[in-house]
Amino acid sequence: MVDKRKVRKAVFPVAGLGTRFLPATKAVPKEMLTVVDKPVLQYVVDEALDAGIEHLIFVTGRGKGLIEDYFDIQVELEQTLRERNKTAELTLLESILPEAGSTSFTRQQAPLGLGHAVWCARELVGEEPFALLLPDMIMRGEKGCLKGMVELYEQSGGNVIAVEECDPDQAHKYGIVGVGDKVGEGFKVTQMVEKPAKGTAPSNFFINGRYILQPEIFPILATQERGAGNEIQLTDGMLKLSEAQEFAAYHFKGSTYDCGSKDGFILANVAFALARADIRPTVEKQLAELLNAAK
Repeated sequence: MVDKRKVRKAVFPVAGLGTRFLPATKAVPKEMLTVVDKPVLQYVVDEALDAGIEHLIFVTGRGKGLIEDYFDIQVELEQTLRERNKTAELTLLESILPEAGSTSFTRQQAPLGLGHAVWCARELVGEEPFALLLPDMIMRGEKGCLKGMVELYEQSGGNVIAVEECDPDQAHKYGIVGVGDKVGEGFKVTQMVEKPAKGTAPSNFFINGRYILQPEIFPILATQERGAGNEIQLTDGMLKLSEAQEFAAYHFKGSTYDCGSKDGFILANVAFALARADIRPTVEKQLAELLNAAK
C-alpha cells in the first residue's frame, strides 16, 4: 500500500560552514545572509509554511546560535519599536515568528554530509513522512515548489523529489532522474543517477534540492557507507530506498537561485529586488547604468 500520510514536518540542514562566503560567514551563518531584506533561510521557511508544514526542524552546528535567536522573540527590539510607534515593523516581526512549540533544533556535531544531517533529525521527525528543503536554494514561481510537491504527493504517495530541466550538455553536473509515466504535475521516477558520465544521462531533469521522504530513509542512512567526498550521501540512501518504495518527481517550472554560490546569491538579490514595486525603479535604473558603464 502506498503511504499518503500528511506531510507535517520539514527538515532544514543548516550546519554547513559557508566557506565560499568567508570572511562574512566567520560571524554570520550563510543561511542568514540577506536577499534584499530577508535572510535566505526565511524564504525557504516561508515556502514550507505556504505548503502547510506545521513543524520546522533545523539541523544546526557550532556557531549557528543566531538562527535559533532569529526564530524567537527579541524583547528589547520589540519594546523599542513600541516606544517609537513603529507599528509596521512590529507587525512584520510578528508575521515571521513561528508559533510556540513549532520549531525544533538539533546538532550535527561533525560535517559528515547531507545524508548524515538528515539522519540527525530522525528522533524529531519520528515515524512519519517529512519534507527536506536545502536552505541554499530559494525559488520563485507562480506556485511554491514544496506546495506543488505536496499536491503531487497527495496523488502519488511514496516519495517525491522536485526536478527542473537543464541543458542536456550540463546533465553530468547534477543528480539526474529517469522519466516514467506522467502523474499530476510530474512523473514517476524510473532511476536516479548522480552526475552521470557525459552522454549517458537518462534525461535532462535534475534534482533541485526539495524532497518529501518516508521515514524508512532513516535506518538506511544509519548504516549507509560513506560515498563521494568521504561523506554520507543522501542520494545513495534514496537509491536504496527506491528499491522498496516508489519515487515521483514534481516538475518545478519557476526560477531557482543557488545562494550557496556567489553568482547565484547576487542573481537572487537582483531578481527579488526587481520583483519589489517599492525599489524596482531605482534598482532597474542603476543596474542599466552599471551595465552600460561596463561595456
